[in-house]
Amino acid sequence: MPDPRPQGVKVRIEERPPGARIAHLTIDNERRLNSLNSALMTEFVDKVEALAATEGLRALVITGAGEKAFVGGAAIDEMAAVTDGEAARAFITRVHRCCHAVRELPVPVIARIQGFTLGAGLELAAACDLRVAAEGAQFGMPEVKLGIPSVVEAALLPGLVGWGRAREMLLLGENFGTDEALAWGMVERVVPAAQLDATVDRWIDSLLHTGAEAVRLQKQLIRRWEDLPMREAVRAGIDAFAAAWDSPEPTRMMGEFQAARKARRAAGA
Repeated sequence: MPDPRPQGVKVRIEERPPGARIAHLTIDNERRLNSLNSALMTEFVDKVEALAATEGLRALVITGAGEKAFVGGAAIDEMAAVTDGEAARAFITRVHRCCHAVRELPVPVIARIQGFTLGAGLELAAACDLRVAAEGAQFGMPEVKLGIPSVVEAALLPGLVGWGRAREMLLLGENFGTDEALAWGMVERVVPAAQLDATVDRWIDSLLHTGAEAVRLQKQLIRRWEDLPMREAVRAGIDAFAAAWDSPEPTRMMGEFQAARKARRAAGA
């Protein structure tokens, strides 16, 4: 029986004054736990890359359709049909491109997680900048139980959870819950499902009180830190600090801060 709700990647732009935009992206393959097939991955990359040109964009929120899964993994039926290494390389490169598009987006990306977040889904969550999960969510990297290694952005996991936990996740392939995810550093917050949106909104409100250009510079710098030795990372930070003055934002925001401080002092005098 055909699915009355065709799968796809849906994007909604939320307008936030003054002139700020928040993008909400939903991976909708609900009947298959939002698993990523080639068509969905191609659409995902196209839409995330297009968002980079959205004027006033301050953040992207990624979630999965329904309550059962963020992303349940890559499409097993499609992987099972792979017959050679070149086809396998093409498929896993599409998974990588999804994660890479998220990491290259110049604004913060928030993973809004509930239900199953497995394999490629956990890699996608790891590629995001911030992660909030609903109580009861399940995480795992089960690829070794299917005869394949966990690859591409699974390489981000040691930086999030440490090498020991990453080895446990990748070599045993066992699922783990939100208590472990929070304690290990896989997610930043765990909340009741009813509070997911409120938590995301609080993060967005905080972002909207920061300098838009400063946050873009900060995300870019964090990405560079991942690949640089300490000495070069420090030098990159000096360059980023200097680059902040390419826009009027530091002068304006520090001027506003000084004016507000002066007003507070005058009111208390």
